[in-house]
Amino acid sequence: MLSIDSVYNEISTLKPIDKIKLVEKILNSLSAPNIEIENIWQDEVENRIKAYEDGLLNTVSESKVFSKYRD
Repeated sequence: MLSIDSVYNEISTLKPIDKIKLVEKILNSLSAPNIEIENIWQDEVENRIKAYEDGLLNTVSESKVFSKYRD
């Protein structure tokens, strides 16, 4: 079995997106996603996108959001 350090050394050369994909696989291996919850979230995302596209959501600009975190 490989040590954690040797595995880390192997993955340290991966592109960031590939590291993210690997992390997702590792997390999914710890507990399988609940399909029912995944479907509920998928519906929620689609509903929010539709509401945004239909102009039903009040939005705030990025600059306004981040301005409260600036000195």
